[in-house]
Amino acid sequence: MTRKRFDEMGCSVACALNEVGDWWSLLVVKQAMLGTRRFVDFQHNLGIAKNILCNRLTRLVDNGVMVRVDVGEHGKRYEYRLTDKGRDLFTVVTALRQWSERWNGEKDTMQLVDRQTG
Repeated sequence: MTRKRFDEMGCSVACALNEVGDWWSLLVVKQAMLGTRRFVDFQHNLGIAKNILCNRLTRLVDNGVMVRVDVGEHGKRYEYRLTDKGRDLFTVVTALRQWSERWNGEKDTMQLVDRQTG
């Protein structure tokens, strides 16, 4: 089944969903925000199948949310890093987390701390 695109809807939410609108993509972005950079680490931390992870990383790179960087260790080795566009999703991920904690009662074990105020 082909994934529906929302290019012609004229809706900013639909446009954003074109780029990061499935659960794996946002979980990959969240994991990258926590410092994960290598394919094998994304796979291990998320428990995601290789083919799905490859697809999501490729789409996130194609959409400018992440970049693929050759770190050159032991031949070809790549890392995936968030771009400014990807880092701007922090507020979206945080809002989803807060919404879920309020309405689903599920508390995330990750604790957010403001660097300036502690």
